[in-house]
Amino acid sequence: MALKPRLEPRQTRVKVIEAALSDQSDTRFWKQTKSTSVHVQQTFSAQLNIFMNRIFAVFASALLIQLVLLSGCSGQPLQIMTVDGFIPAEEMGRTLPHEHILVDFGGGAMAGPHRYDAEDVYRFIFPHLQDVKKAGYATFIECTPAYLGRDAQLFRRLSRATGLNLLTNTGYYGARRDLSVPAHAFEESAQQIAQRWIEEWRNGIDGTTVRPGFIKTAFDRGSVSKIDVKLFEAAAITHLATGLTIATHTVDNLAAVETQLETLKQTGVSPSAWIWVHANRVGSFDGLLPALKAGAWISLDGVRDSTFQIHLDLILEAKRQGYLSQILVSHDAGWYRVGEPKGSPERFRNYLHVTEKLIPTLLEQGLTPEDIHQLETINPQQAFAVRIRKSE
Repeated sequence: MALKPRLEPRQTRVKVIEAALSDQSDTRFWKQTKSTSVHVQQTFSAQLNIFMNRIFAVFASALLIQLVLLSGCSGQPLQIMTVDGFIPAEEMGRTLPHEHILVDFGGGAMAGPHRYDAEDVYRFIFPHLQDVKKAGYATFIECTPAYLGRDAQLFRRLSRATGLNLLTNTGYYGARRDLSVPAHAFEESAQQIAQRWIEEWRNGIDGTTVRPGFIKTAFDRGSVSKIDVKLFEAAAITHLATGLTIATHTVDNLAAVETQLETLKQTGVSPSAWIWVHANRVGSFDGLLPALKAGAWISLDGVRDSTFQIHLDLILEAKRQGYLSQILVSHDAGWYRVGEPKGSPERFRNYLHVTEKLIPTLLEQGLTPEDIHQLETINPQQAFAVRIRKSE
């Protein structure tokens, strides 16, 4: 009896296919199977492309961050991190360096997006930001930190809708008796807190691709608390890892100013990486001199009718004494008040007092258009450019 030749696995599959094709119903089955196979291959290919694009984006972003960190010492153009990514510093244009879109004073344990309707906030704030754009500003720096109302997705949506460059931040707010400081910050070390903020810089805020453009911390009035010092130490560590500028709510607490300058010295961070926020509350220019001489930035925000003369006098004195290149001017205005009916529109302060009243008066008092350009454009570029600044 002759033995049938043994078929190899591939030959066996061919025979099976040929047998299947001999019948019409099997032919339809084969065509469907082939079609399904092609679809699976196409789907896999598409998913692989998406995955590879994401990997490339991560590596490209990491490389760009490293290049930006080197920009301060290599002669490369300075860069600003907005909610939509890096832009050259020269594209900032006229800038409002300290404003707010929404604020939630409910406390760190309570604050969060569940406390408000983002759509309501958008409708509330959008026309005011349009006014900012129409007034000739190109950049709006939103200074509300985490656990106080920071909403990265909302900020990016508003930025894209209005055409304004918008910056947000990482960090925690230690003022108002530390009510907005999250519980973990009291237990963790400065290094551990800093690692959280560094992760936001590297990977984005709250699951988004939005990265912080600066670090926000705060000190209470009165005696300097341990938690506020720890948060500032975390900010210094974060700066050395990211190049982000530190903006600290300090008001007229001169002991806190001294503590911050000493902490910067101990950690090796240049005072030029630090902004004294609400420094106008000191009232006298002499009180600002130690920070100015150290090279720090002075934020004269809170511009309104009731503080107008103070701001005017401080800016004119800065010009007279040669410190105009370290002054930032803004309103500390807004905002949608979370937890209040409709965000409390009757309490909203617009963002136009500087351009409508302060700037014209400064020009009348002898400042030049070049001085105004320095205040509104050059100084914010230099203050918020991402670069590591170490003390000499």
